[in-house]
Amino acid sequence: MSLFAGTGIVVKLVLGVLIYFSVVSWAIIFYKFIQVRKANQESERFLTFFWQTKRFDAVSSQIDRFANSPLSILFTEGYTELKKLGEKVEETKDPKVITADLGGVDTFARALRRATTSEITRLEKYLTFLATTGSTAPFIGLFGTVWGIMTSFKGIGETGSASLAVVAPGIAEALVATAIGLVAAIPAVMGFNHFQTKIKVLIAEMDNFSTEFLNIVQRSFAKK
Repeated sequence: MSLFAGTGIVVKLVLGVLIYFSVVSWAIIFYKFIQVRKANQESERFLTFFWQTKRFDAVSSQIDRFANSPLSILFTEGYTELKKLGEKVEETKDPKVITADLGGVDTFARALRRATTSEITRLEKYLTFLATTGSTAPFIGLFGTVWGIMTSFKGIGETGSASLAVVAPGIAEALVATAIGLVAAIPAVMGFNHFQTKIKVLIAEMDNFSTEFLNIVQRSFAKK
């Protein structure tokens, strides 16, 4: 705090920006940690329940138990589309109408793709801020350091003394900006890489589940 109080207005502004980046980054890290952990845990439970139940209506009745799982969202979107197709068959009394107007498997597959895209966007939300913090915070801190050193040398020129007692305090104050920049950037980069890896695993699970779900539906339509 004493170093912060002794810095100039520009360095104070830089430190304020870096502290903001750091606080928001940590908030995002905690939020994404909870979100991704719940998504992983509930996805595992949902897959087990889905394959054990083997009935779409029974799975749908218990879907609220897996509200944080992206796989449950995919199932809900797909099952909703299946019910619409079922209502269409009931109206026309012709099962072939599902494939005749591309309103069957193609529509179902599009619904799964939309749900997958939506879930990927939700899971990756706020990660851009972590990436931005990790890439820009060190440079913002370096700017504050350069500015502080410039101010220190200007003071040396005005006083005409270059002794260590005169130079060291100003340079120490200037280097605080670089230190805070690294403090903000390092956790942000680590968090970004960690969550990107976890989300890639979830995306792979969504792709696998979509493929299996689509295969089940295709086999069902093939029997009609």
